This record gives sequence, C-alpha cells and structure tokens, in this order.
Amino acid sequence: MDISPYTTPKKLSPHSNNHNNIIADEAAALLDHNNMHRSNHSHTSTSRSSDSSEPSEDGKWAPKLLRECAKAISERDSSKTHHHLWMLNELASPYGDCDQKLASYFLQALFCRATESGERCYKTLSSVAEKNHSFDSAMRLILKFQEVSPWTTFGHVASNGAILEALEGEPKLHIIDLSNTLCTQWPTLLEALATRNDETPHLKLTVVAIAGSVMKEIGQRMEKFARLMGVPFEFNVISGLSQITKEGLGVQEDEAIAVNCVGTLRRVEIEERENLIRVFKSLGPKVVTVVEEEADFCSSRENFVKCFEECLKFYTLYFEMLEESFPPTSNERLMLERECSRTIVRVLACCGSGEFEDDGEFDCCERRERGIQWCERLRSAFSPSGFSDDVVDDVKALLKRYQPGWSLVVSQGDEHLSGIYLTWKEEPVVWASAWKP
Repeated sequence: MDISPYTTPKKLSPHSNNHNNIIADEAAALLDHNNMHRSNHSHTSTSRSSDSSEPSEDGKWAPKLLRECAKAISERDSSKTHHHLWMLNELASPYGDCDQKLASYFLQALFCRATESGERCYKTLSSVAEKNHSFDSAMRLILKFQEVSPWTTFGHVASNGAILEALEGEPKLHIIDLSNTLCTQWPTLLEALATRNDETPHLKLTVVAIAGSVMKEIGQRMEKFARLMGVPFEFNVISGLSQITKEGLGVQEDEAIAVNCVGTLRRVEIEERENLIRVFKSLGPKVVTVVEEEADFCSSRENFVKCFEECLKFYTLYFEMLEESFPPTSNERLMLERECSRTIVRVLACCGSGEFEDDGEFDCCERRERGIQWCERLRSAFSPSGFSDDVVDDVKALLKRYQPGWSLVVSQGDEHLSGIYLTWKEEPVVWASAWKP
C-alpha cells in the first residue's frame, strides 16, 4: 500500500537484510514502552478495572500495533499516526501469516480513515471485485467454505430444522428467503420434504434478491433439483424490501408462511430494522428464523476506538479460523479475506462519516448486532420458539464433520436471550434463533 502522504521516520532501505527485523524491533520497543506506561499508570489509579474485554493475544504483534494506530487517529495525533502507519506498512502482507494479514487489511482501513479516503477506496475495491466476480466462482467459493467450515451451514441446519417442524403437515408451503449464500440452504430441505411420511407438499420459495443478476440461474438449478426430488416447486424473485407485502409476495390464503433471514438483516439500515420486523409479522408466518454473526458494530458506531476494537476482535477470530481451515496457499481463503477487507474499510472508514450514499434499501456497511440485541428487536413482534432436541442433535452431528474447535452452545439462564450459538475455540461467532407469532 502506498502511504506516500506520510513521512517515514527513518531512512531505511527495503533491500537491507536486516530491514524487517529493525522495523519489528522498533514496533516491539514502542509497544513495550506503551505497556510500561499503562502499567505504571494502573499502580497509581484506584478507579481502573482489572478486567479487560480484549482477547488473549500472547505473541501477537498486529492487534497491539493496530490499537495504537487507531488510538492515535482518534486523538488526531498526526505524528503518532504517521509513525504507526509506516511501521504497519513495513510489516503487513496479505500473503503472510495471520498477524501480517490482519495488519494489511486493517492498515488499509486505518489509512482511509486518517486520510478521509474511505469512499474512494471502498468503491475501487468493490469495482475490482465485481470485475472478477462470476456466478460459478461465487458458488464454488461458498461451497468450498461450507466444506471446510460450519460458519454458514450451522445456520442452515438450525433454520431448516425449525422450518420443517413448524410447517409439518401443511400441504402448501411458502418460504420468504433473505439470505446471502445463493440458496445453498435449500437442497437439504427439499430432500427432507421428499422423504416425508405424508404427501409431499408444494413449496414456493420467494427470494428477496440482493444480487439479482444471478438469481435466474439459481432458480433454474433449484427447479431442476426439485424435479429430481419429486417436490412440486415454484421459484420467485423480488427486488427490494418494499415488495415484502402479501401482495408483492403473492401470498395465498392456504399457504403456510416461513420467513428465513440468514446473514442479511445486518445489511438493513439500523433505523429500518424494527419496521422490517413488523412487516414480517404482517405476513402471518408460522415461524421466522434469524441467523447473524455475533458482533456489535452498532452500539459503538459513534466511538471510533470502541468500534475498531469490536471489529478487530471479530475479524481476528475469523482470520484465525480461515488460517486453520484452509491450506496456506488456498485461493479460496484469499478471496474470503479480501471480502472482509471491503467490509472493514466500510465500517471503519465510511460508515457514520456522512460521505457515503447507499443505493437501494440495503446498507452495505453491514452493521452487525449481537444475538441479545436482535432478541430485543424481535420480541417486539414475536415470541422465541427455541430449537427442539432433534434440531440441536442435527446441528451437533453437523459439527462433528469438521475439525476440532467448533461447538454448540444453547443460551440458558438469561430471559432476554434465546437461540443457539456456534462457537470457535469457545468464542461465540454465529447466533441462530427461531420465532413464532
């Protein structure tokens, strides 16, 4: 990355054999100095809490240096900002280890924040991604990710189980689908419907399109698979949230309705979320399933450092998971990381800056909320229905197919929280829930 607006604090040749070691030593010395300063301060302060929300980062240099840079930007300390950005630029690499990758992608966002160039950078990254995007490449990426990680399949299995139980015995089913995995959730549900003991029901699937250009091909594939399974099937696509009405969806009186939201509610404008939930209720669904990643990019959106901390914590877990799930030279891993880089730039350098105008009704900023925050919103219109033991057992069986480190946690002991969590090394990363009128 070019950080030419900044003056490097030392003249070092990048071709020197000891160049990277010198930079790393300087970064370590700076961090040790700051940690010593904080330690001395804590001995003299009686109000400082001993608890820390930061995850353990033994041996990790990138999160510490990135925090120092974010703090300098927040405090408008241009000298420290220049120095930290320079050091990060020397140490970061999108092709290195997890520390180097984190440093590379967060450096990009921090640089954009410091230079108020977030909008331009985001548009450039999005344009490049669109040029390299095709339906086949996107589908291959999603399927490969699902093969090595339960990050998305966890929500699919939980939601499908809740939908099948809620609509059991109904002859005509209508699922309204807001999801971001190109309908890869539905083949297993079609298989389950094909093997039901009673008469095979008619299924209408209506997709609220975010990437409308690929929906035609997806629909053709879904229809072909449904014929193979012997399930009467109808596939429809609507564009935009404004069409989520009984009339816009073509809802029939004899249809049993399910609303399925997997990884897309975070893209709805924060101020519109409660209104959308009321729209869901107006459809008279028998079940609403919601799956979202477990992070809070909303509460701290007016506080850059807190927002940065939450973003860094979430993507540190995500990048570590990718590192352990894919081979080091995996192209799929690199593509997934680059997808993250666009979101990181958008959250840290564009959102809330007032410089970015969204097209349409979806906010590409992806302001995530935690499960407990979604519960508070959903309780205004629905009641938690929970997941049956059979569904929980199905999810546990799914996790056994993947490498160690994944587990399922059922929310207990908190009357304000409902649902189940996918955890990676004991850290919750995805939340799934089911709701009824």
